[in-house]
Amino acid sequence: MMSESTSDECDLVMNYSASERCAFVKRTADCSMADGMVNYLRVAFCLLPPNLTPLTITLCVIWLLVLFVILGLAASKFFCPNLSAISSTLHLSHNVAGVTFLALGNGAPDIFSAMAAISHPHTAGLAVGALFGAGIFVTTVVAGSVALVKPFAVASRPFLRDVIFYMVAVFWTFLILYRGVTTLGETLGYMSLYVVYVLTVIISSYIYNRRKNSDTNSVQNVPHIPEFSSSDSSDEDVPGLTGGTIQQDYDSEYRPLLPYSESTSEILMSSLNPVDSRKWRRKSWTWRLLKVVKTPLEVLLLLCVPVVDLDKEDKNWRRPLNCLHLITAPLLCVLVFQSGAYGEVMIQGEFPIWLLTLLLGMFLAAIVFCTTTNDQPPKYHPIFALLGFVASAVLISATASEVVSLLHMLGVVLSLSNTVLGLTLLAWGNSIGDCFSDITVARQGYPRMAIAACFGGIIFNMLFGVGLGCLAQMYKTQSSVQFGSEGLLTWILAGSLGLSLVLSFLIVPLSQFHLGRSYGIFLLVFYFVFLLIALLTEFGKIHT
Repeated sequence: MMSESTSDECDLVMNYSASERCAFVKRTADCSMADGMVNYLRVAFCLLPPNLTPLTITLCVIWLLVLFVILGLAASKFFCPNLSAISSTLHLSHNVAGVTFLALGNGAPDIFSAMAAISHPHTAGLAVGALFGAGIFVTTVVAGSVALVKPFAVASRPFLRDVIFYMVAVFWTFLILYRGVTTLGETLGYMSLYVVYVLTVIISSYIYNRRKNSDTNSVQNVPHIPEFSSSDSSDEDVPGLTGGTIQQDYDSEYRPLLPYSESTSEILMSSLNPVDSRKWRRKSWTWRLLKVVKTPLEVLLLLCVPVVDLDKEDKNWRRPLNCLHLITAPLLCVLVFQSGAYGEVMIQGEFPIWLLTLLLGMFLAAIVFCTTTNDQPPKYHPIFALLGFVASAVLISATASEVVSLLHMLGVVLSLSNTVLGLTLLAWGNSIGDCFSDITVARQGYPRMAIAACFGGIIFNMLFGVGLGCLAQMYKTQSSVQFGSEGLLTWILAGSLGLSLVLSFLIVPLSQFHLGRSYGIFLLVFYFVFLLIALLTEFGKIHT
Protein backbone atom coordinates (compact mmCIF):
# COMPACT_ATOMS: atom_id res chain seq x y z
CA MET A 1 0.00 0.00 0.00
CA MET A 2 1.14 3.50 -0.69
CA SER A 3 2.63 5.12 2.34
CA GLU A 4 4.41 8.30 3.25
CA SER A 5 5.53 6.99 6.63
CA THR A 6 5.35 3.80 8.62
CA SER A 7 2.43 5.11 10.66
CA ASP A 8 -0.15 7.81 10.02
CA GLU A 9 -0.01 10.55 12.64
CA CYS A 10 -3.78 10.49 13.06
CA ASP A 11 -3.64 6.87 14.21
CA LEU A 12 -2.14 8.17 17.47
CA VAL A 13 -5.50 9.63 18.53
CA MET A 14 -6.36 6.49 20.52
CA ASN A 15 -3.26 7.06 22.69
CA TYR A 16 -4.94 10.12 24.22
CA SER A 17 -7.65 10.19 26.84
CA ALA A 18 -11.28 10.38 25.70
CA SER A 19 -11.57 14.06 26.63
CA GLU A 20 -8.48 15.02 24.59
CA ARG A 21 -9.27 13.17 21.36
CA CYS A 22 -11.55 15.83 19.88
CA ALA A 23 -8.91 18.56 20.31
CA PHE A 24 -6.25 16.26 18.82
CA VAL A 25 -8.37 15.57 15.74
CA LYS A 26 -9.08 19.28 15.22
CA ARG A 27 -5.45 20.40 15.45
CA THR A 28 -3.91 17.53 13.46
CA ALA A 29 -3.77 18.14 9.71
CA ASP A 30 -3.45 14.40 9.08
CA CYS A 31 -7.02 13.96 10.39
CA SER A 32 -8.58 16.31 7.83
CA MET A 33 -10.06 13.42 5.73
CA ALA A 34 -10.32 15.69 2.70
CA ASP A 35 -11.45 12.89 0.35
CA GLY A 36 -14.94 12.58 1.83
CA MET A 37 -17.86 14.94 2.31
CA VAL A 38 -17.89 14.26 6.05
CA ASN A 39 -14.94 14.25 8.43
CA TYR A 40 -15.84 11.02 10.21
CA LEU A 41 -13.01 11.32 12.72
CA ARG A 42 -14.55 14.56 13.98
CA VAL A 43 -17.96 12.88 13.99
CA ALA A 44 -16.57 10.01 16.07
CA PHE A 45 -14.78 12.13 18.65
CA CYS A 46 -16.52 15.54 18.60
CA LEU A 47 -20.20 14.99 17.71
CA LEU A 48 -21.28 13.65 21.08
CA PRO A 49 -19.66 13.75 24.56
CA PRO A 50 -16.77 11.28 25.11
CA ASN A 51 -18.90 8.95 27.23
CA LEU A 52 -21.27 8.52 24.26
CA THR A 53 -18.57 7.63 21.73
CA PRO A 54 -19.88 4.00 21.46
CA LEU A 55 -23.27 5.45 20.38
CA THR A 56 -21.53 7.56 17.75
CA ILE A 57 -19.69 4.50 16.42
CA THR A 58 -22.96 2.56 16.30
CA LEU A 59 -24.58 5.35 14.27
CA CYS A 60 -21.58 5.36 11.93
CA VAL A 61 -21.90 1.60 11.38
CA ILE A 62 -25.61 2.05 10.55
CA TRP A 63 -24.65 4.82 8.11
CA LEU A 64 -22.07 2.43 6.59
CA LEU A 65 -24.84 -0.10 5.94
CA VAL A 66 -26.94 2.65 4.30
CA LEU A 67 -24.00 3.56 2.06
CA PHE A 68 -23.65 -0.09 1.01
CA VAL A 69 -27.38 -0.15 0.16
CA ILE A 70 -26.96 3.02 -1.93
CA LEU A 71 -24.00 1.43 -3.73
CA GLY A 72 -26.03 -1.67 -4.51
CA LEU A 73 -29.14 0.21 -5.64
CA ALA A 74 -27.24 2.71 -7.77
CA ALA A 75 -25.33 -0.09 -9.51
CA SER A 76 -28.15 -2.61 -10.04
CA LYS A 77 -31.17 -0.35 -10.64
CA PHE A 78 -29.56 2.56 -12.50
CA PHE A 79 -25.95 2.01 -13.59
CA CYS A 80 -26.41 -1.47 -15.15
CA PRO A 81 -29.69 -0.79 -17.02
CA ASN A 82 -28.30 2.39 -18.57
CA LEU A 83 -25.11 0.58 -19.56
CA SER A 84 -27.24 -2.11 -21.15
CA ALA A 85 -29.21 0.52 -23.07
CA ILE A 86 -26.00 2.18 -24.27
CA SER A 87 -24.51 -1.13 -25.42
CA SER A 88 -27.74 -2.00 -27.26
CA THR A 89 -27.85 1.42 -28.89
CA LEU A 90 -24.27 0.92 -30.06
CA HIS A 91 -25.24 -2.57 -31.36
CA LEU A 92 -22.52 -4.38 -29.42
CA SER A 93 -22.54 -8.18 -29.40
CA HIS A 94 -23.53 -9.99 -26.22
CA ASN A 95 -20.01 -11.25 -25.60
CA VAL A 96 -18.36 -7.84 -25.99
CA ALA A 97 -21.05 -6.19 -23.88
CA GLY A 98 -20.70 -8.90 -21.23
CA VAL A 99 -16.96 -8.54 -20.70
CA THR A 100 -16.99 -4.72 -20.95
CA PHE A 101 -20.20 -2.90 -20.04
CA LEU A 102 -21.73 -5.71 -17.96
CA ALA A 103 -18.45 -6.30 -16.12
CA LEU A 104 -18.22 -2.57 -15.40
CA GLY A 105 -21.82 -2.48 -14.20
CA ASN A 106 -21.47 -5.49 -11.90
CA GLY A 107 -18.10 -4.39 -10.57
CA ALA A 108 -18.86 -0.69 -10.21
CA PRO A 109 -18.90 -0.67 -6.37
CA ASP A 110 -15.61 -2.61 -6.19
CA ILE A 111 -13.88 -0.52 -8.86
CA PHE A 112 -14.93 2.86 -7.50
CA SER A 113 -14.15 1.80 -3.92
CA ALA A 114 -10.69 0.63 -5.00
CA MET A 115 -10.07 3.84 -6.95
CA ALA A 116 -11.15 5.97 -4.00
CA ALA A 117 -8.95 4.00 -1.61
CA ILE A 118 -5.80 3.50 -3.65
CA SER A 119 -5.60 7.15 -4.71
CA HIS A 120 -4.87 8.22 -1.11
CA PRO A 121 -1.85 7.08 0.91
CA HIS A 122 -3.82 6.59 4.15
CA THR A 123 -6.40 4.23 2.69
CA ALA A 124 -4.52 2.34 -0.04
CA GLY A 125 -4.50 -0.77 2.16
CA LEU A 126 -8.29 -0.84 1.90
CA ALA A 127 -8.03 -1.22 -1.89
CA VAL A 128 -5.62 -4.16 -1.80
CA GLY A 129 -7.48 -5.79 1.08
CA ALA A 130 -10.86 -5.33 -0.63
CA LEU A 131 -9.79 -6.55 -4.08
CA PHE A 132 -7.87 -9.56 -2.79
CA GLY A 133 -10.46 -10.22 -0.07
CA ALA A 134 -13.34 -10.01 -2.56
CA GLY A 135 -11.42 -12.31 -4.88
CA ILE A 136 -11.06 -14.94 -2.18
CA PHE A 137 -14.67 -14.48 -1.04
CA VAL A 138 -16.13 -14.81 -4.55
CA THR A 139 -13.94 -17.74 -5.66
CA THR A 140 -14.50 -19.70 -2.46
CA VAL A 141 -17.72 -18.71 -0.64
CA VAL A 142 -19.77 -17.78 -3.73
CA ALA A 143 -18.40 -20.54 -5.95
CA GLY A 144 -18.70 -23.06 -3.12
CA SER A 145 -22.30 -22.02 -2.43
CA VAL A 146 -23.15 -22.43 -6.13
CA ALA A 147 -21.64 -25.95 -6.08
CA LEU A 148 -23.64 -26.81 -2.93
CA VAL A 149 -26.91 -25.47 -4.30
CA LYS A 150 -26.62 -26.99 -7.78
CA PRO A 151 -23.86 -29.55 -8.43
CA PHE A 152 -22.97 -29.42 -12.13
CA ALA A 153 -20.30 -30.00 -14.76
CA VAL A 154 -18.45 -26.78 -15.53
CA ALA A 155 -17.56 -25.81 -19.12
CA SER A 156 -13.91 -26.81 -19.28
CA ARG A 157 -12.27 -24.32 -21.64
CA PRO A 158 -14.03 -21.15 -20.38
CA PHE A 159 -13.32 -22.17 -16.78
CA LEU A 160 -9.62 -22.79 -17.42
CA ARG A 161 -9.39 -19.59 -19.44
CA ASP A 162 -10.89 -17.45 -16.65
CA VAL A 163 -8.83 -19.09 -13.90
CA ILE A 164 -5.57 -18.70 -15.88
CA PHE A 165 -6.20 -15.03 -16.62
CA TYR A 166 -7.13 -14.37 -12.98
CA MET A 167 -3.96 -16.13 -11.78
CA VAL A 168 -1.90 -13.93 -14.11
CA ALA A 169 -3.67 -10.81 -12.78
CA VAL A 170 -3.07 -11.87 -9.15
CA PHE A 171 0.59 -12.66 -9.83
CA TRP A 172 1.10 -9.31 -11.58
CA THR A 173 -0.52 -7.49 -8.64
CA PHE A 174 1.72 -9.44 -6.27
CA LEU A 175 4.79 -8.30 -8.25
CA ILE A 176 3.65 -4.67 -8.02
CA LEU A 177 3.30 -4.98 -4.23
CA TYR A 178 6.61 -6.83 -3.91
CA ARG A 179 8.55 -4.29 -5.98
CA GLY A 180 6.86 -1.41 -4.14
CA VAL A 181 6.56 0.87 -7.19
CA THR A 182 4.75 1.04 -10.52
CA THR A 183 5.23 3.42 -13.44
CA LEU A 184 2.78 4.74 -16.02
CA GLY A 185 3.91 2.24 -18.67
CA GLU A 186 3.62 -0.69 -16.29
CA THR A 187 0.15 0.42 -15.18
CA LEU A 188 -1.08 0.71 -18.76
CA GLY A 189 0.38 -2.74 -19.48
CA TYR A 190 -1.32 -4.08 -16.37
CA MET A 191 -4.70 -2.76 -17.55
CA SER A 192 -4.10 -3.99 -21.11
CA LEU A 193 -4.20 -7.54 -19.75
CA TYR A 194 -7.96 -7.13 -19.64
CA VAL A 195 -7.96 -6.11 -23.31
CA VAL A 196 -6.18 -9.40 -24.06
CA TYR A 197 -8.83 -11.19 -22.00
CA VAL A 198 -11.65 -9.50 -23.96
CA LEU A 199 -10.02 -10.44 -27.27
CA THR A 200 -9.67 -14.02 -26.07
CA VAL A 201 -13.37 -14.14 -25.16
CA ILE A 202 -14.35 -12.71 -28.56
CA ILE A 203 -12.15 -15.15 -30.49
CA SER A 204 -13.30 -18.15 -28.46
CA SER A 205 -16.92 -16.99 -28.90
CA TYR A 206 -16.41 -16.81 -32.66
CA ILE A 207 -14.96 -20.34 -32.73
CA TYR A 208 -17.77 -21.60 -30.45
CA ASN A 209 -20.50 -20.12 -32.65
CA ARG A 210 -18.95 -21.51 -35.85
CA ARG A 211 -18.76 -24.99 -34.35
CA LYS A 212 -22.32 -24.69 -33.06
CA ASN A 213 -23.61 -23.64 -36.49
CA SER A 214 -21.73 -26.45 -38.23
CA ASP A 215 -23.24 -29.01 -35.85
CA THR A 216 -26.79 -27.69 -36.21
CA ASN A 217 -27.78 -30.06 -39.00
CA SER A 218 -26.59 -33.11 -37.10
CA VAL A 219 -28.67 -32.38 -34.02
CA GLN A 220 -31.88 -31.08 -35.58
CA ASN A 221 -33.87 -34.03 -34.27
CA VAL A 222 -32.49 -33.75 -30.74
CA PRO A 223 -34.64 -31.68 -28.37
CA HIS A 224 -32.71 -28.66 -27.14
CA ILE A 225 -32.62 -27.92 -23.44
CA PRO A 226 -31.54 -24.29 -22.97
CA GLU A 227 -28.65 -24.02 -20.55
CA PHE A 228 -26.10 -21.29 -20.27
CA SER A 229 -23.09 -23.45 -20.98
CA SER A 230 -20.40 -20.81 -20.62
CA SER A 231 -19.56 -17.18 -20.98
CA ASP A 232 -18.88 -18.02 -24.64
CA SER A 233 -22.55 -18.73 -25.25
CA SER A 234 -24.79 -15.90 -26.31
CA ASP A 235 -27.90 -14.92 -24.44
CA GLU A 236 -30.08 -16.22 -27.26
CA ASP A 237 -29.25 -19.72 -26.02
CA VAL A 238 -31.27 -18.96 -22.91
CA PRO A 239 -34.55 -17.46 -24.11
CA GLY A 240 -36.05 -17.48 -20.62
CA LEU A 241 -33.04 -15.95 -18.88
CA THR A 242 -34.33 -12.40 -18.80
CA GLY A 243 -37.92 -13.48 -18.44
CA GLY A 244 -38.91 -11.13 -21.27
CA THR A 245 -41.62 -13.39 -22.76
CA ILE A 246 -42.91 -14.39 -19.33
CA GLN A 247 -43.00 -10.76 -18.22
CA GLN A 248 -44.91 -9.72 -21.34
CA ASP A 249 -47.52 -12.45 -20.75
CA TYR A 250 -47.69 -11.49 -17.08
CA ASP A 251 -48.23 -7.81 -17.89
CA SER A 252 -50.83 -8.58 -20.54
CA GLU A 253 -53.13 -10.03 -17.87
CA TYR A 254 -53.23 -6.65 -16.17
CA ARG A 255 -53.64 -4.62 -19.35
CA PRO A 256 -56.96 -2.65 -19.32
CA LEU A 257 -59.62 -3.66 -21.85
CA LEU A 258 -60.36 -0.05 -22.73
CA PRO A 259 -57.63 2.47 -23.58
CA TYR A 260 -56.72 4.69 -20.67
CA SER A 261 -54.38 7.65 -20.67
CA GLU A 262 -52.74 8.72 -17.42
CA SER A 263 -52.42 12.39 -16.61
CA THR A 264 -49.01 14.01 -16.22
CA SER A 265 -49.30 14.10 -12.42
CA GLU A 266 -50.37 10.43 -12.30
CA ILE A 267 -47.38 9.45 -14.46
CA LEU A 268 -45.05 11.34 -12.13
CA MET A 269 -46.45 9.71 -8.99
CA SER A 270 -46.45 6.19 -10.43
CA SER A 271 -42.89 6.67 -11.73
CA LEU A 272 -41.69 7.52 -8.23
CA ASN A 273 -43.30 4.41 -6.69
CA PRO A 274 -40.64 1.66 -6.54
CA VAL A 275 -43.06 -0.92 -5.05
CA ASP A 276 -44.86 -3.27 -7.45
CA SER A 277 -48.11 -4.24 -5.68
CA ARG A 278 -48.33 -7.50 -7.68
CA LYS A 279 -44.81 -8.53 -6.67
CA TRP A 280 -45.38 -7.36 -3.07
CA ARG A 281 -48.19 -9.90 -2.58
CA ARG A 282 -46.03 -12.80 -3.77
CA LYS A 283 -42.89 -12.04 -1.74
CA SER A 284 -41.84 -13.18 1.73
CA TRP A 285 -41.93 -10.97 4.82
CA THR A 286 -38.13 -10.62 4.81
CA TRP A 287 -38.22 -9.26 1.27
CA ARG A 288 -40.98 -6.84 2.27
CA LEU A 289 -39.03 -5.64 5.30
CA LEU A 290 -35.92 -5.00 3.21
CA LYS A 291 -38.03 -3.25 0.58
CA VAL A 292 -39.49 -0.90 3.20
CA VAL A 293 -35.95 0.02 4.28
CA LYS A 294 -34.78 0.58 0.69
CA THR A 295 -37.86 2.44 -0.59
CA PRO A 296 -36.91 5.97 0.62
CA LEU A 297 -33.46 5.60 -0.95
CA GLU A 298 -34.97 4.27 -4.19
CA VAL A 299 -37.36 7.23 -4.39
CA LEU A 300 -34.48 9.68 -3.99
CA LEU A 301 -32.49 7.90 -6.68
CA LEU A 302 -35.52 7.79 -9.00
CA LEU A 303 -35.80 11.56 -8.61
CA CYS A 304 -32.19 12.14 -9.62
CA VAL A 305 -31.14 9.40 -12.07
CA PRO A 306 -32.96 8.55 -15.32
CA VAL A 307 -33.21 4.94 -16.48
CA VAL A 308 -33.73 3.83 -20.08
CA ASP A 309 -35.07 0.29 -20.49
CA LEU A 310 -35.10 -0.83 -24.13
CA ASP A 311 -36.99 -4.03 -23.22
CA LYS A 312 -40.12 -2.03 -22.41
CA GLU A 313 -42.45 -0.88 -25.13
CA ASP A 314 -42.13 2.77 -24.11
CA LYS A 315 -38.41 2.32 -23.21
CA ASN A 316 -39.28 3.58 -19.70
CA TRP A 317 -40.13 7.04 -21.05
CA ARG A 318 -41.74 9.06 -18.25
CA ARG A 319 -42.17 12.57 -19.59
CA PRO A 320 -42.63 14.57 -16.35
CA LEU A 321 -39.97 12.60 -14.47
CA ASN A 322 -37.49 12.65 -17.35
CA CYS A 323 -37.88 16.41 -17.64
CA LEU A 324 -37.24 16.68 -13.91
CA HIS A 325 -34.10 14.56 -14.43
CA LEU A 326 -32.68 17.27 -16.69
CA ILE A 327 -32.60 19.45 -13.56
CA THR A 328 -31.74 16.99 -10.81
CA ALA A 329 -29.16 14.77 -12.57
CA PRO A 330 -26.72 17.56 -13.57
CA LEU A 331 -27.24 19.18 -10.17
CA LEU A 332 -26.43 15.87 -8.46
CA CYS A 333 -23.22 15.58 -10.49
CA VAL A 334 -22.08 19.08 -9.55
CA LEU A 335 -22.87 18.65 -5.85
CA VAL A 336 -21.29 15.22 -5.30
CA PHE A 337 -18.46 15.08 -7.88
CA GLN A 338 -15.12 14.68 -6.11
CA SER A 339 -16.94 14.65 -2.76
CA GLY A 340 -18.64 18.00 -3.33
CA ALA A 341 -15.52 19.94 -4.33
CA TYR A 342 -17.46 21.85 -7.00
CA GLY A 343 -20.51 22.59 -4.87
CA GLU A 344 -19.05 25.88 -3.62
CA VAL A 345 -17.20 26.94 -6.79
CA MET A 346 -18.08 30.50 -7.86
CA ILE A 347 -17.90 31.84 -11.42
CA GLN A 348 -15.73 34.99 -11.25
CA GLY A 349 -16.24 34.90 -7.51
CA GLU A 350 -19.89 35.91 -7.69
CA PHE A 351 -22.15 33.34 -9.35
CA PRO A 352 -22.26 29.77 -7.91
CA ILE A 353 -21.83 27.04 -10.50
CA TRP A 354 -24.63 24.95 -8.97
CA LEU A 355 -27.09 27.80 -9.63
CA LEU A 356 -25.98 28.04 -13.26
CA THR A 357 -26.47 24.27 -13.59
CA LEU A 358 -29.95 24.59 -12.05
CA LEU A 359 -31.00 27.36 -14.45
CA LEU A 360 -29.69 25.53 -17.53
CA GLY A 361 -31.44 22.35 -16.41
CA MET A 362 -34.75 24.19 -15.97
CA PHE A 363 -34.38 25.71 -19.44
CA LEU A 364 -33.75 22.30 -21.08
CA ALA A 365 -36.54 20.68 -19.06
CA ALA A 366 -39.03 23.31 -20.26
CA ILE A 367 -38.02 22.76 -23.91
CA VAL A 368 -38.32 18.96 -23.64
CA PHE A 369 -41.64 19.15 -21.81
CA CYS A 370 -43.15 21.46 -24.44
CA THR A 371 -41.90 19.45 -27.44
CA THR A 372 -42.76 15.89 -26.31
CA THR A 373 -45.84 13.87 -25.34
CA ASN A 374 -46.55 11.44 -22.51
CA ASP A 375 -47.17 8.49 -24.84
CA GLN A 376 -44.26 8.56 -27.29
CA PRO A 377 -40.55 8.77 -26.35
CA PRO A 378 -38.56 11.27 -28.43
CA LYS A 379 -35.90 10.15 -30.89
CA TYR A 380 -33.19 11.49 -28.58
CA HIS A 381 -34.43 9.40 -25.63
CA PRO A 382 -31.21 7.24 -25.61
CA ILE A 383 -29.37 10.40 -24.52
CA PHE A 384 -31.11 9.98 -21.17
CA ALA A 385 -29.29 6.64 -20.83
CA LEU A 386 -25.99 8.51 -21.13
CA LEU A 387 -27.17 11.08 -18.57
CA GLY A 388 -28.24 8.29 -16.22
CA PHE A 389 -24.93 6.50 -16.71
CA VAL A 390 -22.92 9.63 -15.82
CA ALA A 391 -25.14 10.54 -12.85
CA SER A 392 -25.09 7.02 -11.39
CA ALA A 393 -21.32 6.71 -11.95
CA VAL A 394 -20.69 10.00 -10.11
CA LEU A 395 -23.02 8.92 -7.30
CA ILE A 396 -21.32 5.51 -6.96
CA SER A 397 -17.90 7.17 -6.93
CA ALA A 398 -18.94 9.66 -4.23
CA THR A 399 -20.59 6.93 -2.14
CA ALA A 400 -17.48 4.74 -2.47
CA SER A 401 -15.35 7.63 -1.21
CA GLU A 402 -17.61 7.96 1.82
CA VAL A 403 -17.35 4.21 2.48
CA VAL A 404 -13.56 4.38 2.33
CA SER A 405 -13.41 7.41 4.64
CA LEU A 406 -15.81 5.78 7.10
CA LEU A 407 -13.86 2.51 7.13
CA HIS A 408 -10.63 4.44 7.70
CA MET A 409 -12.25 6.06 10.74
CA LEU A 410 -13.37 2.68 12.06
CA GLY A 411 -9.84 1.38 11.55
CA VAL A 412 -8.44 4.24 13.65
CA VAL A 413 -11.05 3.81 16.41
CA LEU A 414 -10.81 0.01 16.57
CA SER A 415 -7.02 -0.05 16.00
CA LEU A 416 -7.40 -2.27 12.93
CA SER A 417 -5.28 -2.07 9.79
CA ASN A 418 -6.83 -0.90 6.55
CA THR A 419 -5.99 -4.24 4.97
CA VAL A 420 -8.11 -6.29 7.38
CA LEU A 421 -10.98 -3.79 7.05
CA GLY A 422 -10.72 -4.12 3.28
CA LEU A 423 -10.73 -7.92 3.23
CA THR A 424 -13.68 -8.09 5.65
CA LEU A 425 -16.17 -5.20 5.75
CA LEU A 426 -15.42 -3.64 2.36
CA ALA A 427 -15.06 -6.96 0.54
CA TRP A 428 -18.22 -8.38 2.13
CA GLY A 429 -20.22 -5.24 1.50
CA ASN A 430 -19.27 -5.10 -2.19
CA SER A 431 -19.56 -8.87 -2.81
CA ILE A 432 -22.66 -9.86 -0.87
CA GLY A 433 -24.91 -8.79 -3.76
CA ASP A 434 -22.92 -10.96 -6.19
CA CYS A 435 -23.22 -13.83 -3.73
CA PHE A 436 -27.01 -13.76 -3.56
CA SER A 437 -27.48 -13.10 -7.29
CA ASP A 438 -25.14 -15.94 -8.33
CA ILE A 439 -26.80 -18.40 -5.91
CA THR A 440 -30.23 -17.35 -7.22
CA VAL A 441 -29.10 -17.85 -10.82
CA ALA A 442 -27.76 -21.30 -9.88
CA ARG A 443 -31.07 -22.27 -8.24
CA GLN A 444 -32.91 -21.21 -11.41
CA GLY A 445 -30.90 -23.81 -13.32
CA TYR A 446 -27.96 -21.83 -14.68
CA PRO A 447 -25.00 -22.78 -12.45
CA ARG A 448 -22.51 -22.45 -15.31
CA MET A 449 -23.43 -18.80 -15.77
CA ALA A 450 -23.06 -18.27 -12.02
CA ILE A 451 -19.59 -19.84 -11.88
CA ALA A 452 -18.52 -17.87 -14.97
CA ALA A 453 -19.60 -14.66 -13.23
CA CYS A 454 -17.53 -15.63 -10.17
CA PHE A 455 -14.27 -15.60 -12.11
CA GLY A 456 -14.93 -13.27 -15.05
CA GLY A 457 -16.06 -10.20 -13.13
CA ILE A 458 -13.29 -10.13 -10.51
CA ILE A 459 -10.61 -10.08 -13.23
CA PHE A 460 -12.04 -6.77 -14.41
CA ASN A 461 -12.39 -5.45 -10.86
CA MET A 462 -8.75 -6.13 -9.95
CA LEU A 463 -7.12 -4.88 -13.14
CA PHE A 464 -9.18 -1.71 -13.43
CA GLY A 465 -9.61 -1.07 -9.71
CA VAL A 466 -5.84 -1.01 -9.12
CA GLY A 467 -5.01 0.37 -12.57
CA LEU A 468 -7.38 3.33 -12.54
CA GLY A 469 -6.51 4.10 -8.91
CA CYS A 470 -2.80 4.21 -9.80
CA LEU A 471 -3.51 6.44 -12.82
CA ALA A 472 -5.49 8.83 -10.61
CA GLN A 473 -2.63 8.96 -8.10
CA MET A 474 -0.08 9.54 -10.90
CA TYR A 475 -2.21 12.39 -12.24
CA LYS A 476 -2.26 14.03 -8.81
CA THR A 477 1.43 13.61 -7.99
CA GLN A 478 2.93 13.58 -11.52
CA SER A 479 5.19 10.72 -10.42
CA SER A 480 5.30 6.95 -10.04
CA VAL A 481 3.11 5.30 -7.40
CA GLN A 482 4.95 4.03 -4.34
CA PHE A 483 3.67 1.01 -2.42
CA GLY A 484 4.63 0.04 1.09
CA SER A 485 3.77 -3.30 2.65
CA GLU A 486 1.59 -3.41 5.77
CA GLY A 487 3.42 -6.56 6.81
CA LEU A 488 2.71 -10.25 6.91
CA LEU A 489 -1.05 -9.84 6.41
CA THR A 490 -0.59 -8.57 2.86
CA TRP A 491 1.42 -11.62 1.85
CA ILE A 492 -1.05 -13.98 3.55
CA LEU A 493 -3.82 -12.31 1.57
CA ALA A 494 -2.02 -12.58 -1.77
CA GLY A 495 -0.79 -16.11 -1.05
CA SER A 496 -4.23 -17.35 -0.03
CA LEU A 497 -5.86 -16.01 -3.17
CA GLY A 498 -3.13 -17.53 -5.34
CA LEU A 499 -3.41 -20.85 -3.50
CA SER A 500 -7.20 -21.00 -3.91
CA LEU A 501 -6.86 -20.42 -7.66
CA VAL A 502 -4.10 -23.01 -8.05
CA LEU A 503 -6.12 -25.59 -6.11
CA SER A 504 -9.20 -24.90 -8.27
CA PHE A 505 -7.00 -25.13 -11.37
CA LEU A 506 -5.82 -28.60 -10.26
CA ILE A 507 -8.84 -30.07 -8.46
CA VAL A 508 -11.56 -29.22 -10.99
CA PRO A 509 -9.87 -30.94 -13.99
CA LEU A 510 -9.03 -33.95 -11.78
CA SER A 511 -12.76 -34.10 -10.91
CA GLN A 512 -13.63 -34.27 -14.63
CA PHE A 513 -14.83 -30.64 -14.35
CA HIS A 514 -17.70 -31.70 -12.10
CA LEU A 515 -18.35 -29.34 -9.20
CA GLY A 516 -20.08 -31.31 -6.47
CA ARG A 517 -21.04 -30.68 -2.88
CA SER A 518 -17.72 -31.97 -1.54
CA TYR A 519 -15.89 -29.35 -3.62
CA GLY A 520 -18.27 -26.66 -2.34
CA ILE A 521 -17.63 -27.68 1.28
CA PHE A 522 -13.87 -27.63 0.62
CA LEU A 523 -14.05 -24.05 -0.72
CA LEU A 524 -16.09 -22.83 2.28
CA VAL A 525 -13.67 -24.46 4.74
CA PHE A 526 -10.75 -22.91 2.86
CA TYR A 527 -12.24 -19.42 3.25
CA PHE A 528 -12.91 -19.76 6.97
CA VAL A 529 -9.37 -21.09 7.57
CA PHE A 530 -7.98 -18.14 5.62
CA LEU A 531 -10.13 -15.68 7.57
CA LEU A 532 -9.01 -17.20 10.88
CA ILE A 533 -5.33 -16.96 9.91
CA ALA A 534 -5.79 -13.35 8.71
CA LEU A 535 -7.46 -12.28 11.97
CA LEU A 536 -4.87 -14.07 14.11
CA THR A 537 -2.16 -12.25 12.14
CA GLU A 538 -3.92 -8.92 12.60
CA PHE A 539 -4.05 -9.34 16.37
CA GLY A 540 -0.43 -10.45 16.59
CA LYS A 541 -1.00 -14.13 17.37
CA ILE A 542 0.82 -15.05 14.13
CA HIS A 543 3.93 -13.07 13.29
CA THR A 544 7.29 -13.39 11.62
